[in-house]
Amino acid sequence: MSLQFRAFNNKYIVPVAMILMIGGFVALCQPWSELLHSYSVTITLIGLVIFTIFARFGPSPDKD
Repeated sequence: MSLQFRAFNNKYIVPVAMILMIGGFVALCQPWSELLHSYSVTITLIGLVIFTIFARFGPSPDKD
């Protein structure tokens, strides 16, 4: 069964972008790893850009 782009987008790409944004925020706030802290803003921005682009493709309209 093949997924159409909107279904694939809503099932995989948008949640990955959200996880990236949350992960970047967690990396920013954690005190243990300087490497994670130094890349935290980059991780958050990548997630934000991906979310901004792909969240515009909402769910497909229902066919009656």
